[in-house]
Amino acid sequence: MAQASSLIAKPVPEPDDYSQPFFEGAKNGVLVIRHCNTCDTFLAPASKVCTECLGEDVEWRAVSGRGTLHTFGVMHQRYHPGFDAEIPYNIGVVQLDEGPRLQSNIVGCANDKLRVGMALVATFERAGEDVFLPKFTPAQEAR
Repeated sequence: MAQASSLIAKPVPEPDDYSQPFFEGAKNGVLVIRHCNTCDTFLAPASKVCTECLGEDVEWRAVSGRGTLHTFGVMHQRYHPGFDAEIPYNIGVVQLDEGPRLQSNIVGCANDKLRVGMALVATFERAGEDVFLPKFTPAQEAR
């Protein structure tokens, strides 16, 4: 009798009505985050009101996708079996050129080559049938 596959899939985010623009942008290769039209501040994607002026005139806007590695950690511990094949993997905090910080993985760079302050650019990786996630890779040109 054949053994059932022991592969367990990674958890995949499920876009809802609120987050759909973020995921639609990622699907199209564009990083979109929240922007306050009252004080012209870019916000973290989950912000429903402005964290600077408390304004409610907030919308989704495309950004450059460029940023700098603020900090990172390399995960050696198994927290979910879907990530077993990737251990050790990194989780970085990227300071976007527009201001906010996002957590994501840094791809296209060995973990031992990651450096705080390195220039990064967004890339998008398929995570599910119709879900793409922003990841970051080292920028090729000088900033």
